[in-house]
Amino acid sequence: MARAIWTRVITFGLVTVPDVLYTATEDHSVHFHQMQRGTSGRIRNRRVNERTEDEVDTSDIVKGFELEESQYVVAESDELDEIAPGLSQTIDISDFVGLDAIEPVYFDRTYYIAPRGKRGRRHGRRPGRHRLAHAAAALEASASCRS
Repeated sequence: MARAIWTRVITFGLVTVPDVLYTATEDHSVHFHQMQRGTSGRIRNRRVNERTEDEVDTSDIVKGFELEESQYVVAESDELDEIAPGLSQTIDISDFVGLDAIEPVYFDRTYYIAPRGKRGRRHGRRPGRHRLAHAAAALEASASCRS
């Protein structure tokens, strides 16, 4: 089942659409677990404070930049947002281009985008291609009307 990998907002002029992004392809490569030789015991990675050796909850983890050995500048996520004010949680679409205008080198992976909320996913499945094609055609038509 596809899981949303990105949740943001797309803006078309005065229209704002909260949406989610899903990968359109699945990884079919083989993934191995780490095991202890001779015991079949699975190895787990845990977040542990190196001083106290206590396990740390993800909500208690912040980012830190090491200035010198054992001397850090610690930053909360809201502070990092303030450092880069130009970055946004919104994508502003200003224009549409034809598919042939984009170099193939920029197509690394394929994604589905769907409105956020109950209509974004039905019965735990990805949005259908026909709905996405219809939405893309409507957006392209509206973009050409504004040109």
